[in-house]
Amino acid sequence: MKKYKVQITDQALADMEEIYTYIAEQLHAPENAMGQYNRIAETIESLDTFPERVQLMTSEPEHTLGFRQLPIDNFLVFYVIKENRVIVTRVLYGASDISHRLLNDE
Repeated sequence: MKKYKVQITDQALADMEEIYTYIAEQLHAPENAMGQYNRIAETIESLDTFPERVQLMTSEPEHTLGFRQLPIDNFLVFYVIKENRVIVTRVLYGASDISHRLLNDE
């Protein structure tokens, strides 16, 4: 079975930290924040095998750029596959303006 190297961009890590901070501080639920953070991290780590299990996005230009969107609870992990690497670019709240944030690094 082919193994991929999973890389998480600085922006994706910042997204995960923002999610943790929001849940822990704004919602006053630090245990829930850690649980959510861990679920996201574990799901990202699982992309080392068969990352093609998630279809390419159908919207443009995301499809042409090779983006895939993996849901985890109320969040979405966005990644591309490049040769033997899976590059996680963003982790966003599912109800946010995805196309704007995905392509504009906000």
